[in-house]
Amino acid sequence: MQPRYDVDSLLDCAKTLCLKAGMSDDCAHNVATVLTEGDLLGHDTHGLNLLKPYLNAIKSGAMLGHGNLKELAARPAVASWDGNYLPGPHLTLQAIETATSMAKKYGTGTVAIRRSSHIAALAAYLEKPAREGFLVQIVCSDPSVANVAPFGGTEPLFTPNPMAWGIPTSHDPIMIDISASTTTVGMSSRLHQAGETGIHNWWLDAEGNPCNNPSVIFENPPGSLQPLGGLDAGHKGFGLALFVEAMTSGLGGHGRMDGVDTWGANVSVQVTDIEAFGSKQSFYKQMDHLVEQCVKSRPVNDDIPVRVPGQRGLAYKKDQLKNGVLLHKDIMPALREVITEYRIEGPKEVS
Repeated sequence: MQPRYDVDSLLDCAKTLCLKAGMSDDCAHNVATVLTEGDLLGHDTHGLNLLKPYLNAIKSGAMLGHGNLKELAARPAVASWDGNYLPGPHLTLQAIETATSMAKKYGTGTVAIRRSSHIAALAAYLEKPAREGFLVQIVCSDPSVANVAPFGGTEPLFTPNPMAWGIPTSHDPIMIDISASTTTVGMSSRLHQAGETGIHNWWLDAEGNPCNNPSVIFENPPGSLQPLGGLDAGHKGFGLALFVEAMTSGLGGHGRMDGVDTWGANVSVQVTDIEAFGSKQSFYKQMDHLVEQCVKSRPVNDDIPVRVPGQRGLAYKKDQLKNGVLLHKDIMPALREVITEYRIEGPKEVS
């Protein structure tokens, strides 16, 4: 049986490792918080699974553990930042805070960040602002990496280009976290390292043939992840990928044409105050009705009821806060390597 870990102990362990690696206290706190939140919500390829790569990026200088971002442009409801490759969770949380302050004054606020480090699971940022009555959008790309070919092409050009929305209701928020590709690089890498194939033909080999082999994206010449919609409707994922590129690299003025070779992210955060458009209760009534109609929909399989995005993740989180965090079997062995390296105490198991 896989052990479960006390959430506060996991947070303390992750923060201490970040501090030992050279992050400032606020960066370490934000990285630990966001990565742990990813696992709480069940995004186990984009939670603490990323901690060792983040620490390695600090060592190599690809990620800076402390320093300041640079404001490049600003108007009352928008800002553009150079993140200077500071930790992505730290920058993204700052962007949400700044955009929320804008939204309280002007109804909406948008912050574009270029040269951020990797920002982990987008879903990890959604719950807090959505519960406070703000509709939040986060989109992200990495101009240093190419894994997804344009629809109809064979040569990788985009990253999965994830996008997320936190939508308030009078109860739990709707939390959407999807990508413009059929699967992620993190999941592909996990399958590749385990020598496993996928259930579906979510990948294309270098000739553009669909396959269930995630290893094709690591070959030379590389294959690619299929855009969302696959061979039949991949033009839709392709369109979403272009939208994300425009919101991130376009607004940030820095991207693929610049020959970027540092693992990281371009990010765009937009926050909307729903009360700026009228009554908060009116918004809630509309969204509550939609949620109710979705979950009441007659399911195809009676054993699998319809649920709205975020419902399962929030249920995971509630259970794990009570009973301990169940990490994917590959995560703790990697963490123990850095725990041993930095000579700190590991997280406590829950009996």
